[in-house]
Amino acid sequence: MFLKEISLFMATLHSKNSNLRALEPEDLDFLFSSENDESFWEISGTQIPYSKYILQKYIENAHQDIYEAKQYRFVICNTQNIPVGMIDLFDFNPQHNRVGVGILILPQFQGKGYASEALEMIIDYAFMYLNVHQIFANITVDNKKSITLFEKFNFEKVGIKKDWTFIDDSYKNEILYQLIKTPNEF
Repeated sequence: MFLKEISLFMATLHSKNSNLRALEPEDLDFLFSSENDESFWEISGTQIPYSKYILQKYIENAHQDIYEAKQYRFVICNTQNIPVGMIDLFDFNPQHNRVGVGILILPQFQGKGYASEALEMIIDYAFMYLNVHQIFANITVDNKKSITLFEKFNFEKVGIKKDWTFIDDSYKNEILYQLIKTPNEF
């Protein structure tokens, strides 16, 4: 039975053109360049650069169970195992059976289907293995690519957080999306 569960788990984290995997020590340079790219700071909430030392410590602690850390970062890789982005589960709440999701695809890999495959895999993983009832996402109103992606997977717009983020001397509204598991799924 255990091998069958591992096989099913591995199938959940693999798709036709990509897979999700844990952070590895070899990801330090990838993480350093991604986290310190100021064009991503708006979606990550970052305001200062990260040192390699801090990111190395983060990778060393990335093995923590999601039940302990309440978050988990997966690296999205193409078929050549080259990192193309990251997908994060955050604010995991096993009491209320919910988790947030955020996704980042590096610009040179956008438009190739990696975001769709990663989101589909993480939905399956969250519903099947974390047994959550719902997954949520927070997306600024001007992030049309993310809005299109999440709506493609039937995330429902359930609210607007007014003036939620302050970027470039102006406030932006943020949309709250939810995907609630139907009783017969998974």
